[in-house]
Amino acid sequence: MFSPNPDQSSPLFRLCLMLGGLAGAAGVALLALSAHADSTGVLETAAQMLLFHAPVILGIGVITLLRRVPLLPFALFGLVAGLLLFCGDLASRVFLESRLFAMSAPTGGTLIIASWLTLALSALRIRPR
Repeated sequence: MFSPNPDQSSPLFRLCLMLGGLAGAAGVALLALSAHADSTGVLETAAQMLLFHAPVILGIGVITLLRRVPLLPFALFGLVAGLLLFCGDLASRVFLESRLFAMSAPTGGTLIIASWLTLALSALRIRPR
């Protein structure tokens, strides 16, 4: 079993812990709000997206401790930006009754899909730490 030395924790690892934790917390908060403030299910969709991707963000952080994978920061950035756009637009529709901007949810969704593909491609570029 691998037990990372605390000195090995990279800034990217710490960033992943922070972003994964924030995504998880936001997902739980939106899910709770959806039970009270939204009968359309839009907030529930945003919450689920955040909760599904929070472990992936944390996993990216763990992988950075184990291996050098040059594409992981790109996958991380795309996931976070995509989640902000997609979930932000859905939440904006419920709370502000308007979109963030035209095509923000589809753009966010496309970024998320591209990030998953980047994550898959990163398997071809794994290097030992």
